[in-house]
Amino acid sequence: MKSFANVSPKTLAQAHGAVDSARRSGKSVAIAGGGSDLLGQMKERLVAPDVLVHLRSVRGLDQIDVSGSRVAIGGLATLDAIAHHPALRKQLTVLAEAAESVATPQIRNVATIAGNVSQRPWCWYYRNGFKCFKNGGNRCYSVDGENQFHAIFGGGPSYIVHPSDTAVALVALDATFAIGGPSGRRVVKAADFFTLPAAQPARENVLQDAEILESIEIPTPRPSVRTTYHKIMDREAWTHAIVSAAIVMDVDKDVCRSARVVLGGVAPIPWRLPEVEKILAGKRVTPDLAAQAGEQAVAGARALAKNAYKIPMTRAMVRRTIEQVAAQA
Repeated sequence: MKSFANVSPKTLAQAHGAVDSARRSGKSVAIAGGGSDLLGQMKERLVAPDVLVHLRSVRGLDQIDVSGSRVAIGGLATLDAIAHHPALRKQLTVLAEAAESVATPQIRNVATIAGNVSQRPWCWYYRNGFKCFKNGGNRCYSVDGENQFHAIFGGGPSYIVHPSDTAVALVALDATFAIGGPSGRRVVKAADFFTLPAAQPARENVLQDAEILESIEIPTPRPSVRTTYHKIMDREAWTHAIVSAAIVMDVDKDVCRSARVVLGGVAPIPWRLPEVEKILAGKRVTPDLAAQAGEQAVAGARALAKNAYKIPMTRAMVRRTIEQVAAQA
């Protein structure tokens, strides 16, 4: 790891100023919240910034504000704080469960929601320095290589899967992201934040150089809304999803008024299933309907040589998770 200058601004304005100053001087810049993913990339020599702008000292950026109509979460709110916040556990269960499923307790105490959402892929080719699409090259080595955990939806030319658990939940909750940068502030829907490799193979989201994911806003669900997050891993804990599902359903007795169903671990972005949502909307949730939804969930899936097992796994997960949400009191 090469030496670098560390800057700890007190405000977002200072942070943007520090980034702009470094760039004008021809220096490379990295922006860190908790820094758990960035530090790993620096150790692996995937990134080598001249200046590290650390946001931990920015006042108020770790706040969680729950009001009658919306929940606002600062980009520096830790995953542990989100997982254990009483109002979030009650009103946004799917997000609290997703945050609680990430990594280890030690990492959740440091890792931030903004960092988790915008982390880089954990594909072993990228993390081991292969010159793939994500590392300055023009090839995806997983296509003909080790692809057990890679995408069955939305792949090409890169077949990474997005590693964030909370991203899946935030798309299901119809969240919006506030982004700040040299050109000012903009707001984008969570569903529009993530980008497929076909659009830009080297990136996973719409963040431009020097932009910061400052905060997240989520509309407060109606009392009749039920949510959950379910995750399958290749070991008992502390790893990324092979397949996950975030399900948000508005249920009147046993009839689903509306639903949002989003998968993780199967695509380069959180993978929403609008056709499954149409199957559920306006219908009484029965085992047969859940099974129909599970079948639709894998429509269009395309396996690589070693990950076909994800298709029946996804089908079963969607069916079971829908039944689980519908059965909630």
